[in-house]
Amino acid sequence: MPKTSANLGGAREAKFDEFYTQYHDIEKEMNAYLDYDKNVFRDKTILLPCDDPESSNFTKYFAQNFERLGLKRLISTSYAIDSKPEWLNLQLTLFETESPKFDKTKAKANGKIYTITRDMTGDKKINVEDLEWEYLKGDGDFRSAEVTALRDESDVIITNPPFSLFREFLEWIEAANKKMVILGNMNAVTYREVFPLVKANKIWLGATRNGVGSMWFIITDTAPEKTGQKVENGQRMQTVGSSAWFTNIDHGKRHQPLALMTEADNIKFSRHKEVKDLGYTEYDNYDAIEVPFTDAIPSDYKGIMGVPISFLSKYNPDQFEIVAITKTWDDGSGFKTKFYPEQTQVDSSGKTSKVSKLNDGAAIVVDDAPTSTYYTVGQTKLVQVYARILVRHRKTS
Repeated sequence: MPKTSANLGGAREAKFDEFYTQYHDIEKEMNAYLDYDKNVFRDKTILLPCDDPESSNFTKYFAQNFERLGLKRLISTSYAIDSKPEWLNLQLTLFETESPKFDKTKAKANGKIYTITRDMTGDKKINVEDLEWEYLKGDGDFRSAEVTALRDESDVIITNPPFSLFREFLEWIEAANKKMVILGNMNAVTYREVFPLVKANKIWLGATRNGVGSMWFIITDTAPEKTGQKVENGQRMQTVGSSAWFTNIDHGKRHQPLALMTEADNIKFSRHKEVKDLGYTEYDNYDAIEVPFTDAIPSDYKGIMGVPISFLSKYNPDQFEIVAITKTWDDGSGFKTKFYPEQTQVDSSGKTSKVSKLNDGAAIVVDDAPTSTYYTVGQTKLVQVYARILVRHRKTS
């Protein structure tokens, strides 16, 4: 079978996207949805694309818990070996080669599909032993007509897609208006394709490991050496500290109010030196104040506040309204008040250059030249803060 023109792994020179989610991380996240609604998956068809069913912990979890969750059908698809990066050095398994369905050509050129719908072994229970499989007609790319048809007949899509294709994968799900639980990089909330969905309350962060601390993924023995790796119980692991679950399925953590101090109490008692005794700085190019830490949000402030993207792990839509993001692209919110047509970047060594970077974010005026990179507009010195979510309280005291 021919490969798609831009296949899932980016051809044989794929980016380092081969991260395998640990079973306990999957179980912990799914339990959060079940605690909120015990029937959340009942009578549902669940699709696990971008998967390797023979080794995937996603497949293992949902297969082992098929009856407990009350699933209607489980579908898991894999991507063809020939279309994955060579460094993976993937080998065929005995499960496949000893099967009467084994086809030497299709084994590497085609993806596979695994399904569970009923008790196939006759042991009066449904679990991983009841998986049925066959070769897909194509390579298993999620964008293919074949896998897209599986998307359309499913109720919930759950997987760890390649981080480098997160935008496209999310658009693929949104096009069919499906429920989902997927892993991605926390910084994806700043993408032009993603933030409008967050703002519109169409997607939100899951209940666990949302950019807080490190999440460790399993990697193969042939994976490139990188920082943030370790060996645990003989298994190579890679940390992705900014990883996050994205979903449109409700969970209890999303409705927990964030306990906050008043503006006066923050200035008096905050544990952050950027706030204590100093208060809050107004942006030069947005009608909002800078709040550098989520726990420093003043409970009684009635205006717009710029908060870190990590705020979304604590975001309660009943408590806050998301109104905009501080990015170059215009989301139509109109909160940007100034554009800098001419600016000079000054780096830590004093080297200057003409740039336009200052417009990609919120800027704060400073009196003294900082030791790190800053910008000048005429005689004004400014520093840029990382992307901020602009929010306001739904109710203030």
